[in-house]
Amino acid sequence: MTSQEHESLPDVSAAIRSAIETKLPGAQVEVTGGGGHYSIVVVSPAFAGKSMLESQRLVYGAIAPLMAGDLAPVHAVDSLRTRAP
Repeated sequence: MTSQEHESLPDVSAAIRSAIETKLPGAQVEVTGGGGHYSIVVVSPAFAGKSMLESQRLVYGAIAPLMAGDLAPVHAVDSLRTRAP
């Protein structure tokens, strides 16, 4: 994405939420923050039986495109909490 495309994103939090919900259907996703730094809480049945690390890898995999490149809209995930319902 170009810097112009990043500027046109209406809401990076919504893009994060959408990316996670696409990868983990049925997940409940809460995203807070801004300025490139976000906190994320995800509750998903997909995490059942998985370690915290495995669950977090699923989330990071979903948002990886939003973190790629020097002009990425997501610079850091300050807090990531995952749990099964």
